[in-house]
Amino acid sequence: MTAASDPPYAIEGSDAPSRFVIVCDHASNRFPAPWGELGLGEAERRDHIAWDPGALPVSRSLAARLGAPVFRGTISRLVLDVNRPEESPTLIPETSDSTAIPGNRALSADERARRIANVHAPYHAALAALLDRRVAAAAPDAPPALIAVHSFTPVFKGTRRDFDIGILFGADDRLAAPMLTALAGDIRIDVRANEPYSPADGVYYTLDRHGTARGLETVMIEIRNDLIAGPAEADAWAGRLARALSGAG
Repeated sequence: MTAASDPPYAIEGSDAPSRFVIVCDHASNRFPAPWGELGLGEAERRDHIAWDPGALPVSRSLAARLGAPVFRGTISRLVLDVNRPEESPTLIPETSDSTAIPGNRALSADERARRIANVHAPYHAALAALLDRRVAAAAPDAPPALIAVHSFTPVFKGTRRDFDIGILFGADDRLAAPMLTALAGDIRIDVRANEPYSPADGVYYTLDRHGTARGLETVMIEIRNDLIAGPAEADAWAGRLARALSGAG
């Protein structure tokens, strides 16, 4: 069980003035007690299966440019993926991108419930509380808008994914449409709509639960992780994203 002083989330800049709120679900590859390392080696714990490499530096740099808060996960998604509903078969994966997760095999109902109670529930309760405060404080014509920042691996299950960035959205494209237009205007960038995933793949859970359900604008950003491997690259992408969001602000 995570201690009260060690929650599964962290909030940076909770009183930042922007209407944008940046969510980084898979910011961490930390494996805290009592789950240990789930039987994985160091290379596996550092791999994309455990987190979204580069997503947090992009989130922080983008937040600094926009004057926005960052709400981030602090526990590896292999312990529990907070961007999945509780009933999802991928909430606590036994295998990720062909890698077996020994510590997740044949979980008891009690252990599954314990992880939900100590990771999933407090994460989403805290994000809901943050948004409640910001909605209450917002001007009627400038409600909060949610941006989820993720990264994707260039090769997944043997298939190459050679484009640079995906902008994911559902029926509401108020943020996505101007972003796609802005990014497509740079001939150096290969941007795709609803790739490498889409909401139909079940990856929009956090945004649907906290944004769509409130009628807020939402968008998910997926950047190929080898393009944001260092701080300079992450900052450069944050600059591009901030400029693309300027037309949606």
